[in-house]
Amino acid sequence: MDVPLWLALIVVGWLGIKLVRPPWWLIAVLLLGGYLLAESLAPVIDTAVK
Repeated sequence: MDVPLWLALIVVGWLGIKLVRPPWWLIAVLLLGGYLLAESLAPVIDTAVK
């Protein structure tokens, strides 16, 4: 069964929030930091994959 990545991330994130109960500011920092890290490392990952 093929599950889209965005759906898997939503499910894992929802379970993490329900089970661990982190503060909302930590969730925002992790989301923003992950987005910025992915943006900055995209060219490196793109050349490594090719």
